[in-house]
Amino acid sequence: MDVNGKILVADDEPHIRRILEFLLTGAGYEVHFAEDGQQAIEAIGPFNPDLVLLDVMMPKLDGYSVLEKIRSGLDTSRIPVIMLTAKGETEDRLKGLGGGANDYVSKPFDQEELLLRVKNLLQATRSEREANPLTGLPGNRAIEAETVSRLSSGQDFAFMYLDIDRFKSFNDYYGYARGDRGISFLADVLRICSRQYGSDSDFIGHVGGDDFVMITATEGSETLAMKIIEEFDGGIGNLHEPEDFEKGYLEVVSRSGGVNRHPLITLTVALVCEANGRFLHPAQISDTMAELKRYGKSMDNSVLVRERRTPEGAKEFLVTEASYSSNGHPTR
Repeated sequence: MDVNGKILVADDEPHIRRILEFLLTGAGYEVHFAEDGQQAIEAIGPFNPDLVLLDVMMPKLDGYSVLEKIRSGLDTSRIPVIMLTAKGETEDRLKGLGGGANDYVSKPFDQEELLLRVKNLLQATRSEREANPLTGLPGNRAIEAETVSRLSSGQDFAFMYLDIDRFKSFNDYYGYARGDRGISFLADVLRICSRQYGSDSDFIGHVGGDDFVMITATEGSETLAMKIIEEFDGGIGNLHEPEDFEKGYLEVVSRSGGVNRHPLITLTVALVCEANGRFLHPAQISDTMAELKRYGKSMDNSVLVRERRTPEGAKEFLVTEASYSSNGHPTR
């Protein structure tokens, strides 16, 4: 049976353990119990919990000592910990939080609040672990979970897939460090444009490499997509060397000694404006995004590609290109 996570409860009070067993198992968690601090330390390795609920006042080792050992362990230092205590004084809270506790709950605790704190901390920890190390954005598991949540919500939304065109030639020409700069730049563009032109519920995910997704409100999604393209095109001059940007292409010597010209990087944005009610599963959205992206990448400039159905039911692509000056560079 699937569980929501594994939780180690360390508390010397039997009635508290019974309450927490009822609450946590009922919420779908696998629970292991320790009756004192020493048992808690011994249980962490074999049980490998996703979260520890740790009482402060326990025999053998108190909660602060257990927390210190958790934080000093190579394999345990990142386990989230919620401190449980009958004490509610600020000094006790500060001591626990200063020692590395993630949260603090005083007894007697509100049961719904405790479950919510557990759920939120587990979700935050999983998101942090799954985040792309370069951009800090959520990865594929979080993207799929967010897409499933949006599809099941019954509320409409727009889905974007963003991909840097000719990124491989750019990366090969300038090296991985410059490639990472390009990826980080696009991630920053998405964050900035979301704040300025998006909605409060926007979700930005990093699929990997130079591929990103954004889930946003349907209303205004086309404007948001074009603002992203404008911001990206406006910043590519800082990613290329001035002489390459002025020429408008990269010159690469082939193995045969010839010179190949590679156009500068651009951006393709695939957009489905009204996703809910049209798709039942994230895989269906992925298939549509792949088709739109493939069509957009056949263009020379940065483009927004959308899909619509004709009155006869046929599929057609709508392409909006960025504005460019006569020398091929983007105009703002």
